Parts: sequence; C-alpha cells; structure tokens
Amino acid sequence: MRALLSRSIGGPDTLDLADLPDPVAGRGQVVVRVHACAINYPDVLIIEDRYQIKPPRPFAPGGEISGVIEAVGEGVEGWTVGDRVLAVTGFGGLAERVVVDAPRLFGLPEERDFAEGAALLLTYATVIHALVDRGRLREGQTLLVLGAAGGVGLAAIELGKALGARVIAAVSSEEKAGAARSAGADDTLVYGRAPFDKDQSRALADAFKAATGGHGADVILDPVGGDYAEPALRAIAWEGRYLVVGFPAGIPRLPLNLTLLKSCDVCGVFWGAFAARDPEANRSHVATLMALWAEGRIAPRVTERFALEDGGQAIARLAARGATGKLVVELA
Repeated sequence: MRALLSRSIGGPDTLDLADLPDPVAGRGQVVVRVHACAINYPDVLIIEDRYQIKPPRPFAPGGEISGVIEAVGEGVEGWTVGDRVLAVTGFGGLAERVVVDAPRLFGLPEERDFAEGAALLLTYATVIHALVDRGRLREGQTLLVLGAAGGVGLAAIELGKALGARVIAAVSSEEKAGAARSAGADDTLVYGRAPFDKDQSRALADAFKAATGGHGADVILDPVGGDYAEPALRAIAWEGRYLVVGFPAGIPRLPLNLTLLKSCDVCGVFWGAFAARDPEANRSHVATLMALWAEGRIAPRVTERFALEDGGQAIARLAARGATGKLVVELA
C-alpha cells in the first residue's frame, strides 16, 4: 500500500510517499481501506514532535479517516467487511489502509460523502464536548468563537446555534467573516494579525466587549491562543467559561486576576482524553451529531481536496493558518 511517511522530525516538506506492506488486523481490530483523511492542526505538530502523541518513525500522519472495512480481526462484534466507517486514529490516516481498534469506529451513513465523513468527528466531537460538558452553554447565552472560520470554529458556530446561543464569530479577514456568516453566525468581528502591543490588545478587548453589547460573552471558545487570548478573556461575562482548545498562535500567559474579577472559569478541553475515559458519553455526543447532521443543522465544510502525494501541501496550508473549513486528502 502507499503511505505518506514522516521519517525524521520536520515540516511537511520532510514527508515522502512510500510503499509499505498491507497491515493485518489483530484481535479487536479491523483494517479500513481509507477513502479520505481530514487534515487537522495536530498533524502539523505531530511531524515536528510537538504533539502529546509521538509515534515511532516512520509513521504516516493523519488522525481522522473514513473508509470501508476490508478485514475484521478476531473478537470484533458488530462490524463486517464492507461497512462504511469513520474514526479518529491519532495518526496513520495518510495511508491506503490503516488498522483501527473496533471501539473507535462509527458508522458512516450511506448518503454521506467520504470526505465529509472524514471531516466530522475531530472538530464536531471536540466542540460538542467543549460547549456542553465544559462550557455548559445554555439557550439565550452569548458564545464568542475565535478562529471562527477554521474547522473547529465553523463547527462551534453551528453547534452554538443548535444549542440556542447568540454566536459572535471572530476571524482574521472579511472573506472568513463571510464563511462564518454562512455557517450561521449572528455577528462577526475581524481582528488584526498578532503580535499586539498593549494598546492593540486593549483595543481588541474593547471590540470584543462591544460585539457582546457590553454584557460580555458567557462562553468563549478559543482554538487559537497567543495574543488573542487575553483580550478575549477581558471580554468575558460574569461567571463566564473560557474554553481552551488549541494554540496555533502560541501558548498564552493569562493574568489570573481577571478570573477573580469576573468570577469566571478557564477550562481545558481535551476531547481525546474525554473520549477514552468516558466512551459512552462520547458515543452519546456522536449520536447527537449524527442526528443534527441528518436534520441539516450541521454540515462539515470541506473546502479543499488533495491527492495523497499532495498531503504535505495540505498540512503546510493548515500550518500557515490560511485555510477555511476542512482540508481533506482523498485516497479512493
């Protein structure tokens, strides 16, 4: 089988296409013929050895796949050869076949495109866990989403609206603001490019506050970090919840006096650990996502598609923070 491999620490340019033996399903596992693999920010980090998962090299990046089961290992129940599935694998997805532990599998409806299926789980499952379990978002509250035109951001807009919130989308360009409005955002705010000096940081905080009508945001979802974090925290409502999702702009240092003054919570969101620790709760969330997808209330936005040999370009595009929606590598 063909696979796009990371053989040494480095950027997307270090990946190379190679032929590998086909994998074999062990006990409790299946072999999935990969049809599509979504690209996410962890793929940028994992090949640079900056992610919490550090697979032995050589390995294929790509942690979110969809495809068809080709082989079923001993002890697997409920899945058969030919089933359409999607899964979050952590890595290994930029290959024509991947071994997946059966509990990680979810069914992909017949009417759904493989690329859309590959683009669903990691972003939407992260966001529903963030908003429901960590953020306790309620109907009528205000949700501020940073990086709102990325995969996580667009999912947050849709799920925020599904939960009955007013959603303010913060983005870095007018083009991305249009994408956020198309996803259902009630209002948009275009911010400048970091780094910010003290005055610019204060001005951004004021802009965030103004967008909330002066009340502040009840929940802030931040998949960006960096210099955007403190201005957003300054715009949080009394007893608000600040959800820490990722750091493509850098790991921020927050002044904790703000948490005292606002009596607010800063909450980490680690969906992978949540799914491993409470798989039944995660399956319940995924069932909710599937129902919302069937109702047309959420829809993964695949904005660019790449061939396997161009998977490094997809990772590079995401690393440059120029992508809107989800980037997907198609293998079949």
